[in-house]
Amino acid sequence: MENSKKISFEVIKRLPRYYRYLGELCDSGVTRISSKELSEKMSVTASQIRQDLNCFGGFGQQGYGYNVEALYNEIGKILGLNRGHKMIIVGAGNLGRALASYKSFERRGFKLVGVFDNDPKKIGSYIGEYPILDIKALEDFTKENKPDIAIIAVPKTEAGEVALRLSHLGIRGLLNFSYTDIKVPEGVEIENVHLSDSLMTLSYRIKNKKQ
Repeated sequence: MENSKKISFEVIKRLPRYYRYLGELCDSGVTRISSKELSEKMSVTASQIRQDLNCFGGFGQQGYGYNVEALYNEIGKILGLNRGHKMIIVGAGNLGRALASYKSFERRGFKLVGVFDNDPKKIGSYIGEYPILDIKALEDFTKENKPDIAIIAVPKTEAGEVALRLSHLGIRGLLNFSYTDIKVPEGVEIENVHLSDSLMTLSYRIKNKKQ
């Protein structure tokens, strides 16, 4: 396998799609698939699929295709999903509650272990099986449970301070839904999610398709 630093970010961004589609094929009982068949399902060219997978070594044989389960497991390892990441959510508003209720996290290798908020009216109530914890307990909780990923679902005015606090507590990865870009200390990875950006991209595509 090549050093991941040499692999383009565009290739890395496609890996979760491969993983998701292969998981669906596994669930459907499909045991083997060709790059052509996979390309038809994913709307990615067969050549692109082969090039992407070749970045990480050979997984298939010409004329024989890919073993679906084996490729699914290998991509999971490449993405680090076999490590079993512990995850917390900071912010128990509408978005935080929706994320805490999402059932596919654990299947993808992410185990939710805690939900936090600073609203006394929410603290102590439950989102499914998860009690909403006081954010004042964050330090003790992270020390005991050692989560390595946090989802930030707080207002953007609070997001920077929350991200810095989480970084200092040893959180290594942040998924930021606060609608503002956050900078974090070196050594911490952050993914800033802007749903409106996706909507605007979709708007552009609709507009240009009509012309």
